[in-house]
Amino acid sequence: MKEKTEIKIEYFVHGTTVDNKTGKCSGWKQAELTELGRKRAIKLGEKCKDLHLDVVFTSDLIRAIDSAKLAFPKVKHIQDKRLRECNYGDLDGKEKDLIIYEEHIDKPFPNGESLKDVEKRVAEFIKFIKKNYNGKTIGIVAHRAPQLAFEVLTKGISWEEANEKDWRKVGAWKPGWHYIIKD
Repeated sequence: MKEKTEIKIEYFVHGTTVDNKTGKCSGWKQAELTELGRKRAIKLGEKCKDLHLDVVFTSDLIRAIDSAKLAFPKVKHIQDKRLRECNYGDLDGKEKDLIIYEEHIDKPFPNGESLKDVEKRVAEFIKFIKKNYNGKTIGIVAHRAPQLAFEVLTKGISWEEANEKDWRKVGAWKPGWHYIIKD
C-alpha cells in the first residue's frame, strides 16, 4: 500500500524591491531588494523563528534568494526556476498598471507567458516535492504568480477567483500563506 503524501508549505513573497518602490513589475528581470525590503525580510524571519522548516525553496531570482537568506539564514536553501515570477516578456520592468493578470490567464504577455504557464511550472514543482519531501515542512520564498498558482492548485479555485481574492487587491496582506499538499 502506497504511503499517503502530506507536505506542509509555508509560502512567503520576497521583500520590497527597487522596481516595487518605483511602481514597476520585474517579472523575470533581476531586481535588488531595497533597504526596506531587507529589513522586512529580517523581520519576517524574527516572526517565524519558531517555525520548523526542513528546507526553503526560492525562485532563482535575486530578490527571492536574498529575502530567504535574510529571513531563514540557518535553513538549507534550494533555488528552483519553476518558482519564478510570471514572465511578462516585453513588459518586464515596465509600469505595474500594465500588468493585468485577468487578461493573461490563457493569453501570454507579449513575448512572455500566461498564468496557466506559471500554473504548469508550479504543478511540476508540486509533483517533485510530493516525490521527494513527503512528511516535511517546506518554506517557499517566491513571487505573486506562483503564490496564486498555489491557490488555484491546492484549493481547486479558478484563476478568476484567485485574482479576485488576491491580497494585493483586497488589502489583506499576510506574512505568509499555509498550504498542505496531500494525495
